[in-house]
Amino acid sequence: MKPKQLTLLSLVFLLFFFCNCSTTEKKQAQKPNILFIMSDDHAYQAISAYGFGLNETPNIDRIAEEGAIFTRACVTNSICAPSRAVMLTGKHSFVNGKVDNVQPFDWNQDNFPKLLQANGYQTAMIGKIHIDGLPLGFDYSMVLPGQGQYYNPDFLINGERKRLEGYVTEIITDSALDWLKNKRDASQPFCMLYHQKAPHRNWLPAPKYVNLYDDKTFDLPESFFDDYEGRGTAAKEQEMEVNRHMMWGHDFKLIVDPNGDSTGFMNDLNRMNEEQRANWMAAYENENQEFLANMPEGVELAKWKYNRYIKDYLSCIKSVDDGVGELLDYLDQSGLAENTIVVYTSDQGFYLGEHGWFDKRFMYEESFRTPLLVRYPKEIKAGTEINKLVQNLDFAPTFLDYAGINIPEDMQGLSFRELVGGKTSEWRDAVYYTYYEYPSVHMVKRHYGIATERYKLIHFYYDIDEWEMYDLESDPNEMRNVYDDPNYAEVRKELHERLDEMRSSYGDSDENDQKYLKAYLDHREKARQRVANNK
Repeated sequence: MKPKQLTLLSLVFLLFFFCNCSTTEKKQAQKPNILFIMSDDHAYQAISAYGFGLNETPNIDRIAEEGAIFTRACVTNSICAPSRAVMLTGKHSFVNGKVDNVQPFDWNQDNFPKLLQANGYQTAMIGKIHIDGLPLGFDYSMVLPGQGQYYNPDFLINGERKRLEGYVTEIITDSALDWLKNKRDASQPFCMLYHQKAPHRNWLPAPKYVNLYDDKTFDLPESFFDDYEGRGTAAKEQEMEVNRHMMWGHDFKLIVDPNGDSTGFMNDLNRMNEEQRANWMAAYENENQEFLANMPEGVELAKWKYNRYIKDYLSCIKSVDDGVGELLDYLDQSGLAENTIVVYTSDQGFYLGEHGWFDKRFMYEESFRTPLLVRYPKEIKAGTEINKLVQNLDFAPTFLDYAGINIPEDMQGLSFRELVGGKTSEWRDAVYYTYYEYPSVHMVKRHYGIATERYKLIHFYYDIDEWEMYDLESDPNEMRNVYDDPNYAEVRKELHERLDEMRSSYGDSDENDQKYLKAYLDHREKARQRVANNK
């Protein structure tokens, strides 16, 4: 072969090599970015896109307007840390091990950020995860220890603790933007978990929003004075009523209670700097003093309590919505919007006075359902509405599907990519639910159950053995347990059969329930002994 021919062949080979590399890099660049936004205890009733009229969330709504809104999204276990473990792993609580807020979570097991990271994604976790240990699967992590603080919070930045001055929602937003703008490698696709603490209890609004709803009085929900007739023991014995169980300091922000005793709220005020505390006192203390001097009774007292709660709760959400707007604006301005999947959700639903309640935990609708809005211009048509039973179990396989990564066989969720993209209407006909943290704060009894598009079957166990069944078509507010109604005998039989099938297919059992019950009670006993020994 002549040198000239060799040179020519070499040039052809090099041209082919560089073209092929260029194509590979282009394909890599075309993998979608993922911005996964999760707030804490954000009820779907408090997102204006869902139509309840409580408040306005224009930035969160924008995700629905430009993408999809899910009207029947729900969770597998309505409590903070277990819900997040399900989200990460795509596995039910009894499989990933994080069944309640006290059992440990094994970070060494697979999660979707690890799999994305191993396949060319740059990953970050910024905000609240509420799971102990250094988060694994992230190139960068900046997380609140435990529940975190609203004012001047501490963060664990790649494991190193640091206190930051300011308001937690704004700090998390600014830090997320800083990572997107300055810390990530722009040559790689990214997945960022941008997770807010708000609007978790005890609902401290940002300095600029402490007076947001001063000129508004909210009506009590229709079922606020529910007497729980027609429901079982669990609904009657819970401890999560706004009117009976909220605390004068922690929840209602009184420094002293009606008896003149300290409430402990000074601990929150002492967290604030001088300017923050002065701003807070100016917003709250005159109203507090007027309330104590002219304390209402009966229904009027209940109205005051509800309004103090709902105003603080919604004011916290205003900051969350602002942050979503800032992130969406950045995606637009940087040219990333078209190739970025944006998800907005909460770790579960929340009661906003329905049945007189706050908090979550129950398999009843307000707790079981969660907001879910998704935008991805390349595949999701603007204004899409999905009415199927999608769960937080489905996030991990969905993200892997979009990224072109094989979904591990042991993940129990389903990818909803084709469903939300309009390529199929086929979906599961029922979902499975478990709740374990009892006896504990709020005293919601242990239960598991199944929900279909119309019906719900729930078994409360441990210190009781009761079944409840609801027809959501005729009774959307779940006011009447029809389990023993002979008119529903055939439906009850079918639901029991379906429940047994799902428990078996997911790998759950009565033995599992007893195993986790023993672990929980052992933990409580050890904690009790530690307290006794320290006295």
